[in-house]
Amino acid sequence: MTATKPIREILPGTVADAVATVGAMGRVMLAASAGGATHERIGPVAAVRHEAGTLRLSGEAHDALIDLAVIVSVVADRSGRMKDRVLPRLELLDAAGETAFSLICLDGLEPFDKAIEGLGAGTVLPEKARQTAVEPGPAPAGDDPGANLLEAARAGGEAVTVLFRCTGLEQTWTGIIGEVKPAMGFLNIIQPDFHLHLKDHAVAHWRRDASDGAIAFHAEAADGSALGLVLSGPGSAFAGA
Repeated sequence: MTATKPIREILPGTVADAVATVGAMGRVMLAASAGGATHERIGPVAAVRHEAGTLRLSGEAHDALIDLAVIVSVVADRSGRMKDRVLPRLELLDAAGETAFSLICLDGLEPFDKAIEGLGAGTVLPEKARQTAVEPGPAPAGDDPGANLLEAARAGGEAVTVLFRCTGLEQTWTGIIGEVKPAMGFLNIIQPDFHLHLKDHAVAHWRRDASDGAIAFHAEAADGSALGLVLSGPGSAFAGA
């Protein structure tokens, strides 16, 4: 890192001020995880605008709504790396100081620092302790409702919407699922502007809502709690599900 930029700092100003900078960062990944699902949109952010207490991120590669009543501060973190590349990020924090989701600058440190420099110096924070990677255990036996529905959507060959809700965020992608790749204990959908990583057997069952030829599947855990993941589209897109 440079001598002048801390590894972690709470950015000054408002959440809206900080989020507005992502439009100047080039390729950005908005990554959110909860309940065994990780939902990522990838590409330039074309616009950030206020909508009744929220911020909407939009563009060909982004469609997200950030709740400003829930997200109260933003941390700039420069510790992320992939091989020899630095992947800095904005961490969006709730009132408890927990990271709800992140906006990761995929084009490196220079456009990241240039985009946020107008905000001024932040409050330096200690670095986060590095987490030890956990090897996935053996896959549970039996049918996997998550795998079954993703495969039905793939086989249907029609455009579907994959929506994800977590603390302070709603993010969507709509398109045709080309392939579902099992790897490392997850079911993976990899598109140029969208990734979904769904942990094996994270979904215990799907709650269905159907109306006027459309259908929505809401992922639920074994205790009936919502996981935040919703797949929807025309009924024909999920034939056999």
